[in-house]
Amino acid sequence: MKKESYAARLWQNIKKHKSLYLMIIPIVLYYLIFCYYPMYGAQIAFRDYSPKKGIVGSPWAGFRHFRDFFNSVFFGRLIRNTLSINLKNLIFGFPAPIIFALLLNEMRWMKCKRVIQTVSYMPHFISTVVISGMVLQFTATDGFITQIMTLFGYPKQNLMLNPALFQPIYVISDIWQGVGWGSIIYISAVAGINSELYEAARMDGANRFKQMLHVTLPGILPTIITMFVMRVGNMMNLGFEKIILLYNSSIYETADVISTFVYRKGLVDQSYSFSTAVGLFNSAINLLLLFTANKLCKRLTDYSLW
Repeated sequence: MKKESYAARLWQNIKKHKSLYLMIIPIVLYYLIFCYYPMYGAQIAFRDYSPKKGIVGSPWAGFRHFRDFFNSVFFGRLIRNTLSINLKNLIFGFPAPIIFALLLNEMRWMKCKRVIQTVSYMPHFISTVVISGMVLQFTATDGFITQIMTLFGYPKQNLMLNPALFQPIYVISDIWQGVGWGSIIYISAVAGINSELYEAARMDGANRFKQMLHVTLPGILPTIITMFVMRVGNMMNLGFEKIILLYNSSIYETADVISTFVYRKGLVDQSYSFSTAVGLFNSAINLLLLFTANKLCKRLTDYSLW
């Protein structure tokens, strides 16, 4: 009886808001086709997959490909580099849009504020290929950034040939490319804060810094927590396109990450089962990090993703 009444209410709700449900259909189809249906292919990680035999026809291999990856000489390097770059991005890249949004909120010259916002969004729309080309040009032996560094005593050489400099350059270019676009959601959250809270703070004698500290930051804290949990849930994911465009054999020690390794093994070496096993391991770690971050945020701040 409860199922019938629930189904009846659901059907009435669909009829009442059919236009909204119609708008949801493309999103649902997107996730079903591109996110859930491909999960069927995850079993390739447990088989010796051959395109000729297909998924079902390929012989079962169990956890052999996972063991091969764990015993690989590259395992430690891949985990270390992936976590290192992502931690740097989390420590320096995650707060950058928040700080930028707070600074923009404090600007009173609206024309200048709009110009800065527009300019900050522009790098997001530049192709990764173009961004990588710019980075390589700026860090070349005669590049703009290299010439500046030589003024401080750094030897004149191609910066992208130095393994110690790859990760800082990658993180800085990521921050530059995404800080403006990433600040949009925080600017929207700031705009939703009740203006009466600022008036009450001013009446209590709070200056602009204290208003930001005690009104603005607590007001956008739920948004910050949500974005933080989602960011930690993608800690092991690192887009291979930009790294492949930037790195070379002399900096593999600090530039090679899980996603580039999966690309080489899966598409270049055609080791489909092995690369799928590595990708599945990567996703499992991401899931664990997501649940851990959500639980910690809920315990420490009373805010969480779910």
